[in-house]
Amino acid sequence: MADLRVGILGYGIGGRVFHAPLVAATPGLTPAVITTSSNATQARTDHPGAEIVPDADALFERAGDLDLVVVSTPNRTHVPLALRAIEAGLPVVVDKPFAPTALEAEQVVAAAKAAGVGLTVFQNRRLDSDFLTVRKVLESGRLGEVFRFESRYDRWVPKPKDNWREFGDPAEAGGLLYDLGAHIVDQALQLFGPVTQVYAETDRRRAGVQVDDDVFVALKHATGVRSHLWASALAGTLNPRFRVLGDQATFTKYGLDVQEPQIKTGMRPGDDGWGVEPASDAGKIGVGNDLKTVPTETGRYEQFYAEVRDALRGEGGFPVDPESSVEALRVIEAAHRSGVEGTVIKL
Repeated sequence: MADLRVGILGYGIGGRVFHAPLVAATPGLTPAVITTSSNATQARTDHPGAEIVPDADALFERAGDLDLVVVSTPNRTHVPLALRAIEAGLPVVVDKPFAPTALEAEQVVAAAKAAGVGLTVFQNRRLDSDFLTVRKVLESGRLGEVFRFESRYDRWVPKPKDNWREFGDPAEAGGLLYDLGAHIVDQALQLFGPVTQVYAETDRRRAGVQVDDDVFVALKHATGVRSHLWASALAGTLNPRFRVLGDQATFTKYGLDVQEPQIKTGMRPGDDGWGVEPASDAGKIGVGNDLKTVPTETGRYEQFYAEVRDALRGEGGFPVDPESSVEALRVIEAAHRSGVEGTVIKL
């Protein structure tokens, strides 16, 4: 069976570090066309078999030769480019955040349904090693009845960067709530379901910053579980990535998934050690000093595009229901409003 041909819009960190390498590593898929206006030499070196073109117009001129389009461009362009792919009859993967607003995301979902075109969102951190481990711990029942979920995604970036993720125009969907929040909110919803109320504290801590760079979000799920989520660009010490509290035990996990840094150093799915965190980062479960080590699951970003391939062949569903990303955007919008108003927002 011939490889399915993939067009990748954008070759910044998303296209270069995530999409193109993962597409290339997936049997049955091949990067066929890549758009970039500034990284053409790098793209040709990385993917000599792909045609490198300057912009979206050039890619869509080749729509008849493609089986899938990946949108990995600045956030403000996600919606128009996704709609353009749908209009061309091409299934589409949209990087997170899906859209600047839930309303715009809903419009994309409706367009895809009306056209009968496949649509999914790149929520890759559902396949992080640490998150997969939390899932396994919850499924084991060892925590008893869970009542609080704590998740931190911290960085140390003391100086704002001059790129669209730090621009203040709301159309850019910049700031940590959209960047890291798109992951940690999605993970909380995946684990504990719909949210009934949102409270947030959103601050700008670095000099000259135009967007939120220090964020706390508290969610109350319909089940009664509360999720406490943090993201900061000014976290200079190691904090737990996850802490999950139940009435029988607590699970605590340090360390971050290793797949992104591994790709940056040239590793790929299937290589020895791919997705394997250091043993020293293994989580602990228990009470007091009676703690047991929980081996960390292996990360598996490759699963995302394997499921996309199968869906394109009619052998399964797409890996992420876009409606779930719409729901996450509703929560993020409520968090923005709560941060401004200092109030609890009911959903």
